[in-house]
Amino acid sequence: MANRELSPSSAKLRLLKSAVLLLPLMSCAAIAADKPSQEYKPFRLSVAQISTQSAEVANGNTELQRDSLLLSAGMNVPLNQQWSLGFRVGYDRLDYDWRNITLTGANNVAPLFGTDGQNWDHINRYRAGVSLNYRMDKHWAFFLAPQIQYAYADTASASEAQSYDIVASAMYAFDSGNMIGFGVAYLNDIDEVRTVPYLAMRWQIDEHWALANPFQAGFSGPAGLELSYRFNSDWNVGFGSSRRTERFLIEDDGTVVETNEWVSYLRGGWQATPALTVNLYAGYYFDGELEVTDQAALEMDSQGAAALDIEFKF
Repeated sequence: MANRELSPSSAKLRLLKSAVLLLPLMSCAAIAADKPSQEYKPFRLSVAQISTQSAEVANGNTELQRDSLLLSAGMNVPLNQQWSLGFRVGYDRLDYDWRNITLTGANNVAPLFGTDGQNWDHINRYRAGVSLNYRMDKHWAFFLAPQIQYAYADTASASEAQSYDIVASAMYAFDSGNMIGFGVAYLNDIDEVRTVPYLAMRWQIDEHWALANPFQAGFSGPAGLELSYRFNSDWNVGFGSSRRTERFLIEDDGTVVETNEWVSYLRGGWQATPALTVNLYAGYYFDGELEVTDQAALEMDSQGAAALDIEFKF
């Protein structure tokens, strides 16, 4: 069925999906600690544009086409040889272009538009966080990061859309340079609280091949794995599959929509200058659904997507 009740197993799976969204927080900090310091650049600015094809929702006439603009800025300040402090802020604009909306009949999408059926077209998402990193020795690094976020549609208020999380983790670096990490995420979301363990990794197979969690801001999302090949210091490609989850408030009465989907993608990366990195993605979303406040799950057809991710360090 296109519109179905959520099962207990689906709820448990969602907890795991939410936790893996936090993987880059630990992994990137530990990897950065291993990089040479002679060209250290503490500030980062990034912008990503994501676009999808139209997809049918609930196997009916309703179609959805999405465009997203993701902006983020951050800095990392070394306090001494062992401690560093990080700051980050971000804003995302998620545009939802609904077409042929069907609110009645067997394949209706009425749960997505709340009690009054009011249409929403875009989501604002603001986020800010700090991180504290401790490098104990050449092998062990520890990480603590609280973050606050507001994610709400144009039919809801920011004051009702607050959520926050705290991530505590440890990363172990082998003599070979390969890394594996473990952590716990406490997530206080808009309408639920959960605590979930997670795993992160980066494994350098040889001088060209590497297997790791995706870290870029493009549509791949952080959850999953990417196999990458580096041709030289300027060019690399990657192929991976990952899980995307986005959660936001659509009504001030606590009605929340969560999108869940898998994506397989091909990525091309270019290190244009020591300060400028460009990644271009082509991918395919599948097994997607939109969940509404733990009550209904509406299926979303597969669709193609493309993304451009640009990062500037200084």
